[in-house]
Amino acid sequence: MNTRQKDETYIAGTYARFPLTLVSGHGSVVRDEEGKEYIDLGSGIAVNTFGVSDDEWVKAVCTQAATLQHTSNLFYAAPCADLAEMLCHRTGMKKVFFSNSGAEANECAIKAARKFGIETKGKDCSEIITLRNSFHGRTITTLAATGQDVFHWDFAPLTQGFRYVNVGDLATLRSMLEEGRTAAIMVEFVQGEGGVLPLPADFVEGVAALAAEFDVLLIADEVQTGNGRTGALYAYMNYGVQPDIVTTAKGLAGGLPLGATLLGERVQGVFTPGTHGSTFGGNPVACAGALSILSRLDDKLLSSVREKAEYIRTALEGAPGIVRVTGMGLMIGIETKADASKVIEKCRERGVIVMKAKNKVRLLPALNIPEELLRKAVGVIREVCAGLSL
Repeated sequence: MNTRQKDETYIAGTYARFPLTLVSGHGSVVRDEEGKEYIDLGSGIAVNTFGVSDDEWVKAVCTQAATLQHTSNLFYAAPCADLAEMLCHRTGMKKVFFSNSGAEANECAIKAARKFGIETKGKDCSEIITLRNSFHGRTITTLAATGQDVFHWDFAPLTQGFRYVNVGDLATLRSMLEEGRTAAIMVEFVQGEGGVLPLPADFVEGVAALAAEFDVLLIADEVQTGNGRTGALYAYMNYGVQPDIVTTAKGLAGGLPLGATLLGERVQGVFTPGTHGSTFGGNPVACAGALSILSRLDDKLLSSVREKAEYIRTALEGAPGIVRVTGMGLMIGIETKADASKVIEKCRERGVIVMKAKNKVRLLPALNIPEELLRKAVGVIREVCAGLSL
């Protein structure tokens, strides 16, 4: 059997995979088993921050793997401590808990918020408010936090204690907070799985103001938006607000599984020995990869992300077959006149990998994608959208 046949025989059928087996690549170019090359505008769903097999990242990961690949959290390890220090210095947060994924990072944030709310306001103060159209993960609890009914149908009963409010509806949010049961408000500043939709600035300002007024925590879910993706180190920085808890994963370690929950001043002491843990969280190899990534997310790189984002938007907005372009930084949604799945298929046939979010074509290229590759890929997208709309 070939790879696809083995996959379909032995792997649980949870993914509607593209009919493509990738075997190698470098930077923003990947190759399939027949040797055909593709410009990758997906970067593993915003994971391969600097593309495939980035030289500096490979060196850092291989050096650590050949030195000490795992210790468990019963011991101290330099990569873990160094990464926590760097994250705190870059964000102003005080403590970090490392896990393995975005869902785990969000689970940690929920546990921290509930423990803090109960300890400071009483046993009834454990509710988390999230936004409709949000996505926070696929565990039972993070599914409950997700504000989309379609993700709930097959898995009830979900974890209790979550309520949802529409984006823009500050009046309803206020009425919920007035009940006095809320520990935290949890938001994605760009709703990725919800269609690549940035939150309106005035709404974010209102949410932050209400959180302060009612003394509840503000949690920023930066699993996909973090680590330079939106043109700032974390998306909340584009809005001028300061969360109490920040979660991130995906692009943090550049291709290795690593999640992080950053705890601000108010909640820095919420966890004590035995209240939370992870066997693999803070793995030295993953942390070495993350140190390589995070150390290069400087002002020059972030500025180039914003410039590339502006180029994409200018090139696609109003082009034939394109209805509108949404998103922030290199996290872009394209609403097309033709069915998005057909656009994705035609782009792939022409050597460009793009993805889908709701009814949109989604772009999540490596942050350092070369300009000539980006221009070539955008040209293909324009031509495909125009051709399918005839």
